[in-house]
Amino acid sequence: MEYNEKDLVKLALAGDQIAYRQIYQIHEKAVRSRVSAYFQWKADVDDVVSETFQKAFMNLAAFDLNRELRPWLFTIATRTALDHLDSIKREDRKKEGFIHGGPAQGDEAGDPLTDKTPEEEIISDENHERLMGFMEELSPLYKEVMIKYMIEELEYEEIAKELNLPLNTVRTRIRRGKQQLSEMMLRGEVQ
Repeated sequence: MEYNEKDLVKLALAGDQIAYRQIYQIHEKAVRSRVSAYFQWKADVDDVVSETFQKAFMNLAAFDLNRELRPWLFTIATRTALDHLDSIKREDRKKEGFIHGGPAQGDEAGDPLTDKTPEEEIISDENHERLMGFMEELSPLYKEVMIKYMIEELEYEEIAKELNLPLNTVRTRIRRGKQQLSEMMLRGEVQ
């Protein structure tokens, strides 16, 4: 039986899982198209599309049935995409800070690899050695993935392909590896 959009929303709000699935199927391609211009990697688009529908479905009760659903979904998708871009940038800055031994600097600071004094080079080398010591102490589950990510500077997709792991597994291991590294660095523990 064909339902109009408002009926589908009402059914979904009443707990009908098929209605949720139909809303997703009707709007998924349009939402995907809307956010795909923001990202280079399909995995990021997939994440944003998934998160968009999660947010929409969690807040469906707040949706005004007198409005069209697609523009509302597009607003959620755009905000989610921008949030995702911000988190990628934050992650890149943290990664840059780990690799170069300090907080990431803005673009106006010049090339951090060539604009260092001899003292800064020594400190940077010491920080790098310290980081390598921490990397050696990571649990084996995270160590290989973190070396590929932080030292070899591979993208998530490249790591997944090289290690024959699912992309989400790589993401999880990197996130947890970063947490372990941060905890060790805060405590200053290297065996």
